[in-house]
Amino acid sequence: MANKSCTIVEYFGGDDGYRCGYCKNEKGNFSHGMWSHTMTVQDYQELIDRGWRRSGKYVYKPIMKKTCCPQFPIRCHALKFQPSKSHKKILKKINKFISNGELPKGQDDEGPMDSVCEEAGPREPSKVCQSEVKCPVVTEVQTEEADGSPTCSETSRMDPVTVPDERTTATAPKPGVGADASRPPCRKAKDLRKERRLQKEQTRQHPDGVPSIVSPSPPTPNQPKPLEDFINESLPDDASHGLEVRLVPVNFEDPQFTATYQQSVALYARYQMAIHGDDPSECSESEFRRFLCDSPLEAEYSPDGPEVGYGSFHQQYWLDGRMVAVGVIDILPTCVSSVYLYYHPDFASLSLGSYSALREIAFTRQLQKQSPKLSFYYLGFYIHSCPKMRYKGQYRPSDLLCPETFVWVPIERCVPTLENTRYARLNQDPEAGDARALKDVARALVLYRRTVMPYGAYSRKRKGSSDEAEVQQYAGLVGQDCAERILLYRA
Repeated sequence: MANKSCTIVEYFGGDDGYRCGYCKNEKGNFSHGMWSHTMTVQDYQELIDRGWRRSGKYVYKPIMKKTCCPQFPIRCHALKFQPSKSHKKILKKINKFISNGELPKGQDDEGPMDSVCEEAGPREPSKVCQSEVKCPVVTEVQTEEADGSPTCSETSRMDPVTVPDERTTATAPKPGVGADASRPPCRKAKDLRKERRLQKEQTRQHPDGVPSIVSPSPPTPNQPKPLEDFINESLPDDASHGLEVRLVPVNFEDPQFTATYQQSVALYARYQMAIHGDDPSECSESEFRRFLCDSPLEAEYSPDGPEVGYGSFHQQYWLDGRMVAVGVIDILPTCVSSVYLYYHPDFASLSLGSYSALREIAFTRQLQKQSPKLSFYYLGFYIHSCPKMRYKGQYRPSDLLCPETFVWVPIERCVPTLENTRYARLNQDPEAGDARALKDVARALVLYRRTVMPYGAYSRKRKGSSDEAEVQQYAGLVGQDCAERILLYRA
């Protein structure tokens, strides 16, 4: 066990309310929290599929029935994604800027949402004990079978995608179908010209002027242009700018990460002050490091995984050799999880929030070719009760996570219910339950005095511990499978 990667957490309850970053309720936001000293990518994958989310090393789960603005995890099916009209407009705007060098005039098409909608995060509990637990700490494994917000702010930041043009619909119409669904599918002009040319040639081949009957091939639905074609649109040789996207592991031993670290810190501070109105003290290097560099996820590699491995990364956008944006992402066994985006305020009119999300979807599709299970793009939380946060639902097809059964449900089936109530069980099957529900808290693993043991053995060793209710709550929130793998630190 000493050499094996493991997850070690401290659990904290969620009794205290804190300020909501969406509706500004001073005591309306509630969540459970854990401080994660280390975490495997597989454990984090299972936790986010149960409604957890990380901010630095702090992992939290909104108390859905109690919090003022219920936050439903949302994921996009990256392989099936087709850009909407507003997405195409953004991609064309970027390509036009790279080609001719002219920034769009006026406000960002997406409006000011990026600066006013923050993703709420809990306060970090004051009893976190970071000094005592370091991985690896396990010196002995007891195999006896058995019968715990962001440090410096009340809210963590919003997710990295900004609001698409609300004038467009969430999904693009089917090819050939407009206002009148009975109309035949549209056909490309070049196909029609080719057919007419063929008919003329056959007419010339018959001196009597009576052409043979030509049976045109049945029209085939127009194949939509894939996302990658819009991103990789060919540019003129004399393009005004050059855009490069670099993937850098969040690792202070990585030379590329350390070489660009100070530029990244400066860009983050400039973004936070200009876009979010932060005081300089709120976007210091220590805050940047805690929020966007400190990650509990250790780099992992697998024979059937992506070549870059799993873990936390910065996706840097370089314009003519100058860093202009950074997308923070986690690469996990079945998804790319978006954490945050910060960019140079001078380029706000380029809709870099949405552009980075589209790039990250394309990146997910690229990774899936190397790792078949990695096919989803997680956008964080969807808050239907906050209209300005509904934009995430426009990256379709997408699902929301049912807060009671932890089954992913297509968003189209969820929205009608959420129009009438803030909180809802999204799974409509009344017989469905939590497949990974807690069955036996005694089998949950704890780390006590540098020794791993089942909670049942720990409880007997302590001769009736008084923390059973807390451990029961924790194990119920992470589920039986995770409870039997994750090490819960006990002082």
